[in-house]
This record gives sequence, C-alpha cells and structure tokens, in this order.
Amino acid sequence: MLPFSFSSLPLLILSTLLFLLGPTPTHAIKFNLQAHRYPPAKCIWNAAHPNTLVIVTANVGPGANQRVDVEIVDTNKNVYLSKKGIKAESRLAITTHSEGEVGVCFKNHIEGDVSYEKAAKLSRVIDLDVDIGADAVDYNAIANQESLSGLETEMRKLEGIVKEIVDEMGYLKAREERFTRTNTSTNGRVQSFAWFSLFSLAALGVWQIFHLRAFFKRKYLID
Repeated sequence: MLPFSFSSLPLLILSTLLFLLGPTPTHAIKFNLQAHRYPPAKCIWNAAHPNTLVIVTANVGPGANQRVDVEIVDTNKNVYLSKKGIKAESRLAITTHSEGEVGVCFKNHIEGDVSYEKAAKLSRVIDLDVDIGADAVDYNAIANQESLSGLETEMRKLEGIVKEIVDEMGYLKAREERFTRTNTSTNGRVQSFAWFSLFSLAALGVWQIFHLRAFFKRKYLID
C-alpha cells in the first residue's frame, strides 16, 4: 500500500478539480488542401465568446508551385487577420469581438507555369490546431516570467478554467433571460390577439342580429 502524505493533499485536490472541470479541448484537424488557379476557401469553424483569445497554429506541408494563404474571419465575413504565403509552422493570435463562430480559412494557389495534368495533382497537407480561451494561454511562459512553482502554475490554469465556466454560465443565464422575455412578450401578444378576436366576433354577432332584424322588418316578416 502506498504511503499517504498530507503534504500531497493540495495537489490531489487540484488534480481532482482539473479532472472534473477539464479544460476546453483543443480543436485539431489535419487535411489535404487541393491547389487551384482560383482556389475556393476551405474554412474550419469554432465557437467563441466575445473578448476571447484564440491561437491558431497551422503547420503547412511542403509543396512546389503552391502558395497557401490564411484568413481568420467571423460569420459576417469580417476579417480578423490575413496572411499570405504561410510556410511550415505559423502561429496566429486574435481576440474575438462578439459572440459567434470564428473561421480559419485557407486557400491554396497554383503559382508559375504548371501543366493541367500536374496542377490536378497539386495539394498540401495542413495540420491545424485552434486553442480558445484558457487553452490559448501560454502558462509555461507565465510561470517563467513570474517564477511560479508547479502547483502555482496549475492553480493559475484552474483559475482560467473556472473563469471560462463562470463566463459560460453567465452567457447561458443571459440567453435564458432573453428567451424568457421573448416568450413572455409573445404570450402577451397572443393573449391580446385572442381577446381582440373574441370581442370582434361578439360585436359581429350583435351587428348581424340587428341587421337581420331590420331586414326582416322591412320585408314584413316580423313585427
């Protein structure tokens, strides 16, 4: 049986919290990007909250007569960052402005005089990692800069994760309140329309009674 030490209790508690909370996973993908004279954009989308740090690491494989361009955009086609001719490993950082999805878009251009047969075979391998929020923070650099111990570094990571969870809960609460207000407003309008329809039908019924009564009197059908 392994000996238990109370000095290891804080680290055990911290490890348990990290396991239960768990950071947002890194969004990683690897794919082949076909080259074209006028290439379409291939975009990878990830959701992000406003004022959130996003780190994009793109590792571009070798390929002759090809130029890979990258843009980071939002759903409204606003460009956060654009870079042409990326090679090997490129690291890009942005801070989001609003709630929504962030797209990392690649285009692979054919350069030079290339035959049609060769152009059809041109492509480059893209290895993409997207880190969002707490995952995008370089805690090793912070630890070196502030001379933090291993436990203090883990606590700093945990603080970032907890902040993300609190922000997420706040966003969900605000969205729920907005939906509740919309639902209440819609129910009120439906109820008002129902009462209006009821009164309109009642008024129409009364008008028809008096109209028919006057009509029958003119025809001497009733006294």
